[in-house]
Amino acid sequence: MLLKTFGWSFAITALGLVAAVFYGGWEALGVVAILSVLEISLSFDNAVVNAGILKKMNAFWQKIFLTIGVLIAVFGMRLVFPVVIVAITAKLGPIEAVDLSFNQPDRYQELVTDAHPAIASFGGMFLLMIFLDFIFEERDIQWLRWIERPLAKLGKVDMLSVCIALIVLLISAMTFAAQAHQHGGGHADKAETVLLAGVAGLITYLIVGGLSGYFENKLEEEEEREHEAEEEARKSGKKLSAVVLSGKAAFFMFLYLEVLDASFSFDGVIGAFAITNNIVLMALGLGIGAMYVRSLTVYLVRQGTLDDYVYLEHGAHYAIGALSVILLVTIQYQINEIITGLVGVVLIAWSFWSSVRRNKALEAGGGDDNSGSKAEVPSGV
Repeated sequence: MLLKTFGWSFAITALGLVAAVFYGGWEALGVVAILSVLEISLSFDNAVVNAGILKKMNAFWQKIFLTIGVLIAVFGMRLVFPVVIVAITAKLGPIEAVDLSFNQPDRYQELVTDAHPAIASFGGMFLLMIFLDFIFEERDIQWLRWIERPLAKLGKVDMLSVCIALIVLLISAMTFAAQAHQHGGGHADKAETVLLAGVAGLITYLIVGGLSGYFENKLEEEEEREHEAEEEARKSGKKLSAVVLSGKAAFFMFLYLEVLDASFSFDGVIGAFAITNNIVLMALGLGIGAMYVRSLTVYLVRQGTLDDYVYLEHGAHYAIGALSVILLVTIQYQINEIITGLVGVVLIAWSFWSSVRRNKALEAGGGDDNSGSKAEVPSGV
């Protein structure tokens, strides 16, 4: 079962790591491995969400999502999107950007490094919004209660996450401008670019979130119609098997999943820029990670074990928050790539360990996690 589900992922991993060694030696192998783990860590909650929705769809639409959907996720978001980001920020054509990365790596590195403040500002704001919207939301299951409980209460204030994100952006841009002025003003003109890129990241997040909300509402409407049709079928004695989540309901579900995939892909792609500016290594690492996310989605659907490790989603979002801070800091200061990559891994591992301890406590009769009993202790508090 495991080999059948993850077979393609194992094969792509082997090919990707071999390609990395041939491309850049053992150092490139290490970067690709870190990117793969980072993508899997950040996208675990994506796989959980996908599996939860995918299991409601019929076999045809499941197959569409796991084939066409994966092509869009792997080749569109993980391969094309990084090139587009580099092309826009470095003011190059996409073909020129790819050609430059292969034939003039030093010049390419110089252009990307020069554009890094804008990339970091855009990505930092996008990731920060994902984290803030998660941490300010009231939820039944909480991991680090001493942080999440008071912040959830603050989250009742409208547009709080947007206000905080804009304040962080203003501080980052002003600090960058002041730092540049102290060093002779060589980069003073980039302060405006940092500010504009950050606003663009915020707008992008709001658009993606708006589309997700739109498709989610459409999905709820279609599911309500399907439910009414099912009731009609029961009353009239028709076969219930004829009433399934297909047609418009399944189509809107598919669109909703694609928007979710795209939004989750942003954090992996943007986070990858905190580790490397090399689009070849980025494509290899994120492509491997995306394949495991696909396999994990299938595995979760087939096994039905979505609720086993309840804190993993929290760990993934804390990793996103940490990456957003790191990206904003790297506008001015350099941070070791290994440290950046390991932050997400450590947070995911911690949340997994907390989930295991919670499950053991519940099995031992510690009570429900939300009841205020001893079962709360393993949650990392």
